[in-house]
Amino acid sequence: MHTLLRFYGFSLAFTAACLALAGYYGWVSTGNIGAMASILWIVFVLSILEVSLSFDNAVVNATVLREMDPVWQQRFLTIGILIAVFGMRIVFPIAIVSIAAQIGPWEAVQLSLGRPEEYERIVSSAHVGIAGFGGAFLAMVGLSFFFDGEKDIHWIAAIERAVSRFSSVPAVEIGLVLTLIYGVSTLLSDADSLTFLTAGLLGLLTYIGVNALGAIIEQREAAKKASGAIVRSGLGGFLYLEVLDASFSFDGVIGAFALSNNMIVIAIGLSIGAMFVRSMTVHLVKAGTLAEYRYLEHGAFWAIIVLGAIMLLSARYHIPETFTGLIGATLIGLSLLWSIRHNRAEARNGQAAPPAVQPE
Repeated sequence: MHTLLRFYGFSLAFTAACLALAGYYGWVSTGNIGAMASILWIVFVLSILEVSLSFDNAVVNATVLREMDPVWQQRFLTIGILIAVFGMRIVFPIAIVSIAAQIGPWEAVQLSLGRPEEYERIVSSAHVGIAGFGGAFLAMVGLSFFFDGEKDIHWIAAIERAVSRFSSVPAVEIGLVLTLIYGVSTLLSDADSLTFLTAGLLGLLTYIGVNALGAIIEQREAAKKASGAIVRSGLGGFLYLEVLDASFSFDGVIGAFALSNNMIVIAIGLSIGAMFVRSMTVHLVKAGTLAEYRYLEHGAFWAIIVLGAIMLLSARYHIPETFTGLIGATLIGLSLLWSIRHNRAEARNGQAAPPAVQPE
C-alpha cells in the first residue's frame, strides 16, 4: 500500500482537489444539489474514460521514458503534465473552435460557456481532420515497433515474426499507412476527403520529423561522447512523447462530448485521467514492470495499431469510445496474462533443472 501511495498519492490528492472544484462549480452555476451531484458523476466517469483509453499510452510512455536521461525524464513528468492537462484538455478544444469559427480564443471560451451546444458542434465538425492526423501518427508508432528486424521477442509469434521479415523493406510502414489513409478517404465526401488526406499526411510528416530530430540529436550526442564530453539530451524523446500524448488525447477529448458539452466539466474530468496516466507511467518505469512482464509492450503497441485504425475509420463510421477502450484494455490484459504464464513456466523450469555440478 505504501508503495502504491508513493506512485499514486499525488494523483489521488489532485483528484480530491478536482472533485472539490467540480462540486463548487456545480453548486455556484446551478444552486441545486442534484445538479451538482450530476456534474460530479460526469467528472468521475470522464476520468475513468480517460484512464481506460490511455493505459496503453502509459505503457508506451514508459518504454520511451526508461531510455531517456533522468533530467529529461523529470522534465517530461513535470512540464509534460502541464502540456497534457492544460494544453490538450483546455487549449486544444478552444483552438479548434477559434480556427473553425474564425473567432478569437476569448470568444471561443465565451461560446463554450454561453452556447455549449454550438461549441460542441464546432469541435465535433473538426473530427475528420483530427481522425486523419491522430490515426496516421498512432498507426506509424505501432507499426514501427513491429517492423524491427532486431526484435527477438514475439508475443503473437506467427504474425510478428512474419512482419519483422519485411523490416528491411524501406518505408514499408509508411506505405501501409498511406494505403489505409487513401482507402478511408474514398469513403468520404470530396470536401472531407481532402481534409482527411491533408491531416493524414501531416500526421505522417510529424512522425517522420520528430524521429528525424531525435536521430540528429543522437548523432550529436554520439559525436560528443566520442570526443570525451558527457552530455545527454532527451529533447527528441521529449517531443516524441508530447506528440504521442496529444494523439492519444484526441479521442478522449472528442468522446467526452458524449457525456457533457461543458468545457469546464470536460477539462476537470480529463485532467484527472491524465494525471493518473502520468502516475502509471512513473510506476512502470520505477518498478521495472516492463522488464518483468516481457509481452506488456507488445500488447500496448497492438492496442496503438488498433486505436490508430479506429481513429482513421471514425472519420466515416461512428465507433463508440467504450468499444475503443475495451479493445485496448483487452489486448494489454492478454499480454499481461501471457507474460505471467511465461514467468511461471520459466520459474518451473528453473526449479526442475538439476543443480549444477561444481568442478572439483
